Parts: sequence; C-alpha cells; structure tokens
Amino acid sequence: MPSVAFYTLGCKVNFYDTEAIWQLFKNEGYEQVDFETTTADVYLINTCTVTNTGDKKSRQIIRRAIRRNPDAIVAVTGCYAQTSPAEIMAIEGVDLVIGTQDRDKLMDYVAQLQAERKPVNAVRNIMKTREFEELDVPDFADRTRAFLKIQEGCNNFCTFCIIPWSRGLSRSREAESVLNQARQLVAAGYKEIVLTGIHTGGYGDDMENYKLSDLLWDLDKVEGLERIRISSIEASQIDADMIDVLNRSPKMCRHLHIPLQAGDDSVLKRMRRKYTTAEFAEKIRLLHEAMPGVAITTDVIVGFPGETEEMFEAGYKFMEELGFAEMHVFPYSKRTGTPAARMEDQVDEEVKNERVHKLIDLSEKMQLAYAQQFVGEVVDVIPERDYKGAPGSGLVMGYSGNYLQVVFEGSETLIGQLCRVKITEAGVNECKGQLVRVLDERAVAVRGTEAS
Repeated sequence: MPSVAFYTLGCKVNFYDTEAIWQLFKNEGYEQVDFETTTADVYLINTCTVTNTGDKKSRQIIRRAIRRNPDAIVAVTGCYAQTSPAEIMAIEGVDLVIGTQDRDKLMDYVAQLQAERKPVNAVRNIMKTREFEELDVPDFADRTRAFLKIQEGCNNFCTFCIIPWSRGLSRSREAESVLNQARQLVAAGYKEIVLTGIHTGGYGDDMENYKLSDLLWDLDKVEGLERIRISSIEASQIDADMIDVLNRSPKMCRHLHIPLQAGDDSVLKRMRRKYTTAEFAEKIRLLHEAMPGVAITTDVIVGFPGETEEMFEAGYKFMEELGFAEMHVFPYSKRTGTPAARMEDQVDEEVKNERVHKLIDLSEKMQLAYAQQFVGEVVDVIPERDYKGAPGSGLVMGYSGNYLQVVFEGSETLIGQLCRVKITEAGVNECKGQLVRVLDERAVAVRGTEAS
C-alpha cells in the first residue's frame, strides 16, 4: 500500500485544505503515515507565507522531508508555494510545486512523477482565478465540530497582508454545494458546523443577490444541524440582514470573531482597514442589542509602523470599553512585499513586546469578566473530548454556543452530544460546570455503536 505523510503550516484554512488533499490520496488507495516517525512514499507540505518566518519554517520542513526519504516524491502546496514557486523549485529534491489552486489535479501529477522523475512547477497566476476550488472534507479526526470551507481569497489588500497575492481574489462556493456538504456532515454525525474561509464574511460578494445571511438561513433549515458558527467576519460585513439571522435563528452560535486590528483611527487608515473605531463600536453595540450575552472575540496587531504611545493607549482604552470576550494579540511583523514593510517609523521590538503583554493582560481580565456573567446560568455544550488537564478523571470538556470552554463531570459517551450544563465557576481559559441533562438521548445509543 503506498503511503503519504502530511505537514501543515499556518492557518485553519490550510488544515482544512490538507484534509481535503488527504481525501484525494485516500481515494487512490494510499495510507496516511506520521510525518516525523515513518518513511513515506509521498510527502506533502502545505506551506504558509503570512509572515517571513512562515516562509523560513516552510523551507525547513521541506528539507526535513527530503532527508527522511530521498527516494520519496516531495510535493509542496499552499501559500508560500503560490507566491514563491521558484524559491521552492530551487531546493534540491523537490518534485512538485502546486499553489493554492489546481489541487484536484494532484494525483495526476503524482502519477506522472512516478513514471518519470522530472520536477514539475504547476503554479499559475492566482489573480486570474474566479472559480471556487471544490474539495470536500466528509470527515474530521476531531469528531464534534466539522469545518466547512465556503469561500476563498480576499479583495481587501490591507497594507500588512500578503494573502490576496497567495490566495487570489474573493470567490464563493455555490450555495447548493455548501448545503449538500452540510447535509453530508450531519449524516456523518456532526452537530456543529464552523463556516470557514480566507475572508468568510465576503461570501456572496461575487454572486447575484445571494449573500452570507441568505446562506445562513438556508443552513438553518438543514435538519439535524444544531449549531452554526462563523469562523470570522469583518465589522463592515455585519448588516441588518446579518443581525436579523443572528437574532432569530436558534442555530446561530452566540459567538462572533470580528477582527479589529487596531483601536486608533490613524493606524486603521494606514492599515487600509475599511472602518473607523466609531463605526466598529456601533456594530458591536448593535450586536449586543440583538444578542444579549454574545461573545465577541477579536484580533489585534500591536506596534504597526507609526503607532505612537498615545495611539496605543487610545486603542487600549477603546478595547477595554468594548469588553471583548477574548483578544488574539500579535506583534506586527514585517512581511516582505507588503506596503507596511516599507513604511517609515517601524516600532522597536522591545516596545512591541511590552505593548503585547499589556494587551494580553487586558484580554485575560476581559475573558474572566465575560465568563463571570454566566455563573449560575445554564448553557448548551457539545463535549469534544476527555478533559486534557486530568485525563481519565471522569471529566469532559467542550465549548458552549457562546464559546466558553467548559469542563464538567460526565462519561465519554457524552462526546458529540448537545448537553445542557450549568456554569458553577468562571475562569480565564476554562469554566467549571455541572451537567443538567442531555438534549438528545437517542443519539447516545447510535454513537455507542459507532464508537465501539
């Protein structure tokens, strides 16, 4: 049996794409083996280029694969492959470079290489691509939440970001295809679907009279689907229709990830973000009004070129006022080839680190404050696994609809079930709870047979 080993760098979309590529190999009779411990016939490295370090790490992993088995076919895909195919082809031992498209042709290239070992550069201009690449993932190793990719690419061209050049312009997956895949995932036993993409909220921008809120209403009708989560959405994409579906569909998770990136208008402008702090704050206010108790998480870039102490402090106050449920904080890192990397007034590394720590402290304070509101309340939790803090101690953990990580007493038969859990204690990263009841008893019997 031929074997394939994968190594994925970067974001969740890359992990999704690797899963999709694995399906192609699986259909050709391959077995998947561990990248680190086993010698494989084919190595596939899915690369990242979001930072300069991403490129460097990608090159290290490619070389590692070549050393593991010099006779293996080494294929490289992903964002770094798309933007710098020549750099990768120059590494002795690379057989195939394929970017962030044409991956449905992967098995043909592998067969071609098996017949004749001549390195192939299969990367073509992504900016000309207008079609969504259909690659399905019918099953995930993590059995409780399924990811469903609905969109690819981005039209925003923020000054710090290389991604439009590696993923191309925004293109949406056909609604019928999304719904079929959702039905398949539900049939496979998934109760929660996370809609994902490079710029997920841009879904429908390239369609006639159909947008993300329409897709959400159509998904709302899928029988057996309990929860729908959006991986990320821009403030500018939250319109009245979006708020309406969040408000009225019982399946929509009360959690939204809305990237802020900076809490100061002049910084936002230099980043080429499409909103002011006032506009952002207004969207957040409307969301809280529509969904009391909604968890809003965000991304923040610290130390963007030209960010003064005053701008940082103003941003800090702004974030504190908005009261996020959690913030993902990143120090600005120069990405060669982006306008921001060429800007004057780059911020000193030490200053960046100091600011990062201040914001991480603020994030933890806000996380705790958010969780404390729910002590004594009952929330819906789908347990994902045995509690990793103390395996085998009769505790399970999972996320609530509003993204609290909850640990409670219960057997592993509860994994994947929709449970009602009372929050007994709030914490920064996890809350403690008590099982009230399981919402779907029938499914326990089904899962029991399936797990054995």
